[in-house]
Amino acid sequence: MGYVRVKAVLANPYDRSKRVELSLLADTGAIYTAIPEPILVDLGVSVTGRRRFKLASGEVEEYPVGEAYVEVEGEGVTSLVAFLPKGSTPLLGVTTLELLGLEVDPTTGKLKPMELLLL
Repeated sequence: MGYVRVKAVLANPYDRSKRVELSLLADTGAIYTAIPEPILVDLGVSVTGRRRFKLASGEVEEYPVGEAYVEVEGEGVTSLVAFLPKGSTPLLGVTTLELLGLEVDPTTGKLKPMELLLL
């Protein structure tokens, strides 16, 4: 699993004027992007469901999820995000990375464009 810090813009998907710039940990071990709940609440992101997640500790926790606009390196997408407890490290998950057409390059510690497939 690779870890890279990236600058990102997170916004309400229906009103992108409600936005914040964050440093996210691009975590190839995290399927979903996960953001502390207070940040998502401030942006007006709505909870649309709940999902169970296995944590690095091996524990399984259930968190609310909703849709947010995520922009990295000038590319933006709407993606499902998990609402983490206050004080948690914001994570950029692999699903959002793939939607953005990006992947972690473990040799450089940076993001790079990925080869997109339609097979």
